[in-house]
Amino acid sequence: MKNVTHSFVFLAHWPFAGSFGLNTDILATNLINLTVVVGVLIFFGKGVLKDLLDNRKQRILSTIRNSEELRRGTLEQLEKARLRLQKVELEADEYRMNGYSEIEREKVNLINATSTSLEQLEKSKNETLYFEKQRAMNQVRQRVFQQAVQGALGTLNSCLNTELHFRTIRANIGILGAIEWKR
Repeated sequence: MKNVTHSFVFLAHWPFAGSFGLNTDILATNLINLTVVVGVLIFFGKGVLKDLLDNRKQRILSTIRNSEELRRGTLEQLEKARLRLQKVELEADEYRMNGYSEIEREKVNLINATSTSLEQLEKSKNETLYFEKQRAMNQVRQRVFQQAVQGALGTLNSCLNTELHFRTIRANIGILGAIEWKR
């Protein structure tokens, strides 16, 4: 350590100019050499370093510009997507409302059609019942008439004898003859 402080003290006692010689103190010469190397590097490397930094700066700026352009493009696409989404939502609401109103119309139409069908079925049922009632009444009348005719024929056959039969025939012929003369 003593050597190090001694070499710095030695630098302080250096002559300013006039003699040139070899300095054998390693620490003092290393410091001078380092200063010279750093100075040369700064002097000559300044341009290279400046070019490297300028290139890096240009790349960073171009990257920032590209990012800004991409951001603007993305924002435009996002805005377009939002507008399309709003449009689709409006169309969906319209379809939904149209669907609901269409369902309501179909429901009313179905109710009306069902009501009409029920009325027609009721009317058809009543007509069928009326016709069945009429047919049953006609069958009953025919049966009663047949039974009455059979009963009357049975009574007539049992009551009629040949003489009464001939008298009835003569009376009917007389009536028919009187009708013929009037014409």
